[in-house]
Amino acid sequence: GMCSGEWPLPLLSQLHYSLHCSYETNDSPYLILQPVKRELLRLQPYIALYHDFVSDLEAEKIKGLAAPWLQRSVVASEETQQKAEYRISKSAWLKDTVDPVIVSLDQRIAALTGLDIRPPYAEYLQVVNYGIGGHYEPHFDHATVSNKALSTALVFQLSSVDAGGSTAFIYANLSVPVVKVSGTLFWWNLHRNGAGNGDTLHAGCPVLAGDKWGKRHQRASQCTAR
Repeated sequence: GMCSGEWPLPLLSQLHYSLHCSYETNDSPYLILQPVKRELLRLQPYIALYHDFVSDLEAEKIKGLAAPWLQRSVVASEETQQKAEYRISKSAWLKDTVDPVIVSLDQRIAALTGLDIRPPYAEYLQVVNYGIGGHYEPHFDHATVSNKALSTALVFQLSSVDAGGSTAFIYANLSVPVVKVSGTLFWWNLHRNGAGNGDTLHAGCPVLAGDKWGKRHQRASQCTAR
């Protein structure tokens, strides 16, 4: 299956010349002197991998800030949060007031996406730790709570693993391995009309060896024009 890395890419995707690597500024003055390295992985759904978006020093700082606050991850169930066996991990939430490194990263994210990522428009940064066997079974990020849909998702890789831990997009037929710090995944959870994009079904594959650290930043919006 996709988590074992044995899922073949369709021939059409292999020959899709629209998929490419590029330097991007998103017309932001913040990124003019330091463009981001974008690898376009899929057009439908739109999935991009940004390389070297977080430095080694930033990754270690963020892990250190989050470590004392890690608790068993929960999932949304209507208006409540509860533990679930299909999500095995620990997580912590970091506000930008915790440390200047979070402020700097938030500025970079806003420049990259062109979106307002300040609360209440976006969630705080969620740092997640998956130990051996840690995983997140197939799910959507656009599930709504209080009529707010998570319109975009950014997943930062803060560590490498010895085996397992890939992010697998089920319907997109795509599995992205964990590569320390160099990989920051971005995708749109919603269509332009605000409806959830069913093609974004994805899973966090089980960690087989090592320790996986990641960070998520998701934007909430009642109606996202895109």
